[in-house]
This record gives sequence, structure tokens and C-alpha cells, in this order.
Amino acid sequence: MLKGFKDFIMRGNVVDLAVAVVVATAFTAIVTAFTENLVNPLIASFGSADADGLGFFIKAGNEATFMNFGAVITAAINFIIVAAIVYFLIVVPMNKVKAAQAARAGAVEEEEEAVAVDTQLLTEIRDLLKTRNI
Repeated sequence: MLKGFKDFIMRGNVVDLAVAVVVATAFTAIVTAFTENLVNPLIASFGSADADGLGFFIKAGNEATFMNFGAVITAAINFIIVAAIVYFLIVVPMNKVKAAQAARAGAVEEEEEAVAVDTQLLTEIRDLLKTRNI
């Protein structure tokens, strides 16, 4: 049972996923700080004087009824930035590594086929030489 668990953990997919989660979590904190402190005030500047940002009150004077479109836009920008960072820093390099591994595996197969063809030709030459000597 432990061997199976160890095999599962050591698979490339699980390790890749773990790295992606850790990196995405770290970048999320950075991106959240960026969007809340730089993007959100910028978006809020487009709101009206009676509102605390880009949005409106459904019921005037009731803070709980504020429709905050700025927060939704900020969350969307946050998601796009995190997704782009994860894609360019994890997915693209991993695809290049996998492509290089596949190319190496293909080269090894070609070498094995070439050896097989060489061996076959040498065997035919040997057989022909044997028939000439008889």
C-alpha cells in the first residue's frame, strides 16, 4: 500500500500539480496586493461621489445594499494576472521539457532502428560471403 502511494506521489503529474499550487498561491498574494492597492483605487475613481467605488446603492443609506462592480472587475483582473503568470512560468517551460524528452526518446528509437538495419545488412553480407566460399 505504501509503495503504491509512493509511486502515485512520484508521478510527474502530481509533482507538477503541487508546484503549480504553491507557485500560484505565492503569486496570488502578490497579485492581490497589486490589484487591491493599485487597480482597485483606479477603478473606484470612476464611481460617483455618493458611492465608495464603481457601483451604486440599491437602497440609499444602507451599506449592505452597495453593488460593487469595482470589486468584481478587480477579481477578474486578479484572476487573469495569476493565470498568465502560472501559464508562462510553469506550463510553457514544462511543455518545452516534455518536448525535449520526447525528442530524446525519438532519437533513441531511431538509433535502435538504425542498429537493427545495420545488423540485418551485416547478417546478409555474412550469409552471402558464406555461400561464395562453399
